[in-house]
Amino acid sequence: MSNTMTYKGYSARIEYDDEDAIFVGHLAGIKDIVGFHAESVAELRTAFKSAVDDYLDACEKLGQEPDKTASGKMMLRVPPKIHAAALTAAQLAGKSLNQWAAEAFNRAINQ
Repeated sequence: MSNTMTYKGYSARIEYDDEDAIFVGHLAGIKDIVGFHAESVAELRTAFKSAVDDYLDACEKLGQEPDKTASGKMMLRVPPKIHAAALTAAQLAGKSLNQWAAEAFNRAINQ
């Protein structure tokens, strides 16, 4: 079971608010705060799509680029032992650290 929805390249994390008996969602991976809610899953999907479309429309009207969920560039800080082990693993696999890390992230995401 997934707690996410995806539409037009944007994803949202979904939670259930038992006190108000509603589903609540927020777009993930962007700096702007975009939220939506509904009482049923069908209504939630519609509210999610409307939230994404409204966000994109608002950005267009304001003349600004909408946030993309990721640029493809990452900077990570890890302990030196992990960095060294990752470099060694990449070299043994005949890959650059970037290639090796991308594959490791992909495996972790798809498990």
